[in-house]
Amino acid sequence: MKKIATKPHARQFSGMKIVQAKSGPLAGNKDQTGVVAFCVHGKTGSVAGKGVSPKFAPFNLVQIIHDGLPVQELYDLQASLDVPMEQLFPMLGISKTTHHRRKASGKLDAGESDRVVRFARLMGKAVEVMESEENARRWLTSPQVGLGGAVPLAFAKTEVGAREVEDLLGRIEYGVYS
Repeated sequence: MKKIATKPHARQFSGMKIVQAKSGPLAGNKDQTGVVAFCVHGKTGSVAGKGVSPKFAPFNLVQIIHDGLPVQELYDLQASLDVPMEQLFPMLGISKTTHHRRKASGKLDAGESDRVVRFARLMGKAVEVMESEENARRWLTSPQVGLGGAVPLAFAKTEVGAREVEDLLGRIEYGVYS
């Protein structure tokens, strides 16, 4: 995680965290404990051995997404995936003008929040299977035979595509790569 935070593109948004912490369901999120960090870096603080933080248990996560994630989560996702915003915006269905409006309001809408979580979960699964963030990024941004030569991040623009990427990662994890 420290490696990502020191990259120049991640630092350019460092002032956003102070602004974004004033609103949204994760107000006060100054220590990388947001939804994106949770999805990418693991399920710490588990409840009854189920591996789910009470803060991000499914019922709470649905409500957080419904209320809209803080815009900071978008920047956390971008830093985690290490892709330019110009590439990330179309995958999330966010235009530059919408981004400016969301930045001003401090939070994403429910659909945008859902897509941010979708990509964060894919990154987390890829990290788990590929055993490092760098390997996960490389895999997610390279054409994959198991997806008919498609790039996983581009393939995951839809929920159906994201499920296929998850399925492929599961097959790789269990040695059933096709």
